[in-house]
Amino acid sequence: MAPKKTPKGKSGFFGVRQKPSDNWGVEFSDAGRRWWISTYPSAHEAARAYDVAVWRAVRPRSHLNFPEIESRVVAEMLVPQGINMKEITTTKKKKMKKPSVVVSAGETDEEAMARFAREHPEYVQAELEYYWKREAEQKKKGPKKEDEAGPSTVIPIESSSEEDWADFSEEEEEEEEGCDDPTKEELWEQFRSSDEE
Repeated sequence: MAPKKTPKGKSGFFGVRQKPSDNWGVEFSDAGRRWWISTYPSAHEAARAYDVAVWRAVRPRSHLNFPEIESRVVAEMLVPQGINMKEITTTKKKKMKKPSVVVSAGETDEEAMARFAREHPEYVQAELEYYWKREAEQKKKGPKKEDEAGPSTVIPIESSSEEDWADFSEEEEEEEEGCDDPTKEELWEQFRSSDEE
């Protein structure tokens, strides 16, 4: 059975298509394999390169863009830079769909997870390895930092005059009567004792 003939596209030639760069690309198929030839400045030059590939593959003359060319030698002379065929490989990895945990009626979440672990131990192992690896990386980095500045601390503001504190406490008294706010000395004492701990 003869290979299927590539239909002529917008270029008007077999195996030739225009690239976004305005050059013309040449692609050739043979025995279920695809080959990239090259790009050329004109569709005419690209079609001649395609014909060289047809001659090399010993295809019927009806597959040629220029059937009037009498031999492979003449066809190759009309493409001075020659052709360099590179196989186009399409390696699509099939994504394996991870099975989902389905909780049946009357089954607890824990029972469903245990059943999943029995049926698919490879996923459980992969998950364990992921967390072991992550834990090892975190240990290498050292203890987790709360912030760049460190744990949050209270920085006391020292006032040079009792008047500042008096004004503050008078405002507090006006706003809320009967409030049991600690005095300045009590606050300092609480702060110092928390530092010692």
